[in-house]
Amino acid sequence: MNLPWIDQAVVVCYLVGITLIGVLSARHQGESSARYFLAGRSLRWPTVGLALFATNISTIHLIGLASSGFSDGMVVGNFEWLAAPLLILLGLVFAPFYFRNKISTLPEFLEGRFGPGSRTLLAIMAVFGALFIHIGVTLYAGAVVIGSFTDMPILWAILFISVLTMIYTVLGGLKAVVVTESIQTIVLLAGALAVTLYSLRALGDSGITTIDELRAAARPEQLSMVRTSGGYSWYAMLLGYPVLGVWYWCSDQTIVQRVLGASSERDAQLGPIFAGFIKILPVFVMVLPGVIAYVLFGDIIGDDPDSALPVLITELLPTGVRGIVIAGLLAALMSTVAGALNSTSTLVSIDIVQRLRPDTTDLSLVRIGRFTTVIVMACAILWSTQGERFGGIFAGINQMISVLAPPISAVFVLGIFWRRGTSTAAFTTLAVGFAMGAFVFLVDFPRLPVSSWGSTPRGNRFSGSRARWASRSCCRPGGSSSSVVRSS
Repeated sequence: MNLPWIDQAVVVCYLVGITLIGVLSARHQGESSARYFLAGRSLRWPTVGLALFATNISTIHLIGLASSGFSDGMVVGNFEWLAAPLLILLGLVFAPFYFRNKISTLPEFLEGRFGPGSRTLLAIMAVFGALFIHIGVTLYAGAVVIGSFTDMPILWAILFISVLTMIYTVLGGLKAVVVTESIQTIVLLAGALAVTLYSLRALGDSGITTIDELRAAARPEQLSMVRTSGGYSWYAMLLGYPVLGVWYWCSDQTIVQRVLGASSERDAQLGPIFAGFIKILPVFVMVLPGVIAYVLFGDIIGDDPDSALPVLITELLPTGVRGIVIAGLLAALMSTVAGALNSTSTLVSIDIVQRLRPDTTDLSLVRIGRFTTVIVMACAILWSTQGERFGGIFAGINQMISVLAPPISAVFVLGIFWRRGTSTAAFTTLAVGFAMGAFVFLVDFPRLPVSSWGSTPRGNRFSGSRARWASRSCCRPGGSSSSVVRSS
């Protein structure tokens, strides 16, 4: 490994410690499906809020927000601040509906509103979303990070982290996941704060001590939070983000499952609101470092913005602190993957198996959930090797989100606020929206045979860590393709 032994020791101690905590939290959680999938509905609001934040802030965010800060500037931080109103919406509007109905999954809520067809289709869409978005792309982002600091083969690094995450997720279900996520939130925020503080100190050492000096050294409008044109214009965010945000924050099983496990309606409401306040921080500790990376190391980073955060860590952080930050990156990776695995096992067991075989015993549902976790992780590892085909980590996740979000958001919003919505309309919206979105995704996906119908690969834009990933995984660097609407 390229890391000094002290940093290695910090990382290893973190991985061992978080795994042990997860295993200890798993005691007695497999005794019933309610305990395994919903933590026995015992979660208090601080745990719900911390777990929501940890599930959202994955390695994609830590790498992708710094990358976007390097390329586009502080304006990308609006996606983090726009999440706060959506979390408040979840707490004040959606959570009471879910909690009072005592549902175990969001597809179960749709069945009560629109019938069994919509429930089945949403469960399938949610499983695909967890596999391709939450887990697969997160593993790819983790591979980029690990490949920046170690000589360990990327595939083996992914397998190592995946196995550790599966251990406590398979054993303990939601309780083990949220306990570890609460700790991981503190670790990843501490790591992000350390990068920001050392970056600011490096700015001062280079002679940049005021905002005006920083603005002069950065790109034009790189420090501006408001744009009047382009993909980050204020009206594009105002019109586009709610569509994606309602799906992600209010109707995605991976996120909302923490709310479903709350011990009371009050906890179900306060948890998301607490997470909304925490979402103020990423602008300052995740986006701003990307801007500073452009000022200090623009010549080193070049045309590989995804390496902005790894370069800051390598160039600025002292031994020991570097290990804590890398542990934070791994915390982000493990928390998101664990949350998605748990939600997927819940969907398969409750919304698919239990409905097809109503006489399935409670313990059998738990065993099926554990088996599902292993299978989904194996599929996600295979999918993660395709991450290089995107023009950037954040671009990849945004493309896939734009496939699933609009039809799901429409069905949930109209299902709650419009009584005249019918089961046929809901099912048709989900089916047609998902089919059209999937088609657009395939057309826009680089290097697939069908992609020649609508786009042309634009050559190799990859260097540094992503080039190493490509050479080790035998994947060819793909072209750059942008999504119509970006999400955080």
